[in-house]
Amino acid sequence: MLFPTTIAGSLPKPEWLAEPNTLWAPWKSKGAELARAKRDATLLALKMQEDAGIDIVTEGEQARQHFVHGFLEKIEGIDFAHKVEMGIRKDRYKAMVPQVVSPLRLKGRVHADEAHVARTHTARKLKFTLPGPMTIIDTIADKYYGDRVKMAFAFAELLNEEAKALQADGVDVVQFDEPAFNVYMDEVNDWGIRALERAAEGLTCATAVHICYGYGIKAKTDWKQTLGSEWRQYEDIFPAIAKSPIQQVAIECRNSRVPLDLLGLLTGKVVQAGVIDVASDTVETAEDVAKVIDEVSKFVPKSNIVATTNCGMAPMHRDIAEAKLMALGAGAKLARERFG
Repeated sequence: MLFPTTIAGSLPKPEWLAEPNTLWAPWKSKGAELARAKRDATLLALKMQEDAGIDIVTEGEQARQHFVHGFLEKIEGIDFAHKVEMGIRKDRYKAMVPQVVSPLRLKGRVHADEAHVARTHTARKLKFTLPGPMTIIDTIADKYYGDRVKMAFAFAELLNEEAKALQADGVDVVQFDEPAFNVYMDEVNDWGIRALERAAEGLTCATAVHICYGYGIKAKTDWKQTLGSEWRQYEDIFPAIAKSPIQQVAIECRNSRVPLDLLGLLTGKVVQAGVIDVASDTVETAEDVAKVIDEVSKFVPKSNIVATTNCGMAPMHRDIAEAKLMALGAGAKLARERFG
């Protein structure tokens, strides 16, 4: 099937699980009640995607407070009790983050519960997202390693361990989220892609990397205004990504200033093309979605295009997110009819 659909990863959480429209929102329950609430929210996220015609679904990241820290919570060597303020993505915004204080080791499985729930309750292909090594070290304070690269590869080993377990759980696509890839361009080429490859080493399921300019929050939208009329940062890293064994690249295309001809640098890769703008509450039409797919097809073979959202939808109003999912499913269907 041409133009299968997926989402970047996250969906808004129900208001009975966490404060809506908020990143880092605290949970509204605890213990066994919280575990049940996370499970129910995961089922709701799956149903929402299936109803919208999404072909490759995710668990919506419903069991994670944050896309990075949801992974870090199950790692030994990280101090969550004494958080410090740290600048994220070259001080684009500040956040209170935990600290690495000793050698890193997984305490056990990280995402087994939500992966099992999702795999049990959908027959569709299942994608699971993990934070990439570079993005992790840009979202946590280092009080032990004293070396960004060494710490990144330590996290890459743990990511690889969990990714292989997710594959065994029946996950069809493991996607590593690396928004830091559009900030530290030299480091991406120096060691970032190598760390990503270590995280994906040995996987036989499909592998993907999601690179984007971020959620639709003020810190991100303000930063985007400083990037000029054309966002050509990817030009520096796409050739190296094209040479890597990572099979898919997720990139924003709707209402983006990224010149779509840059996608031609991703030779041989499946491109998860963002056709839904998560930085706007305006709901796309099926025609809008089909138009972006058509534009992307000028630079990427049609058989290598997956239609997706520009980024995660965690901070979005739930009714708007649901409407955008419906547009995504309908627009991909229209594109198949029109361009297939």
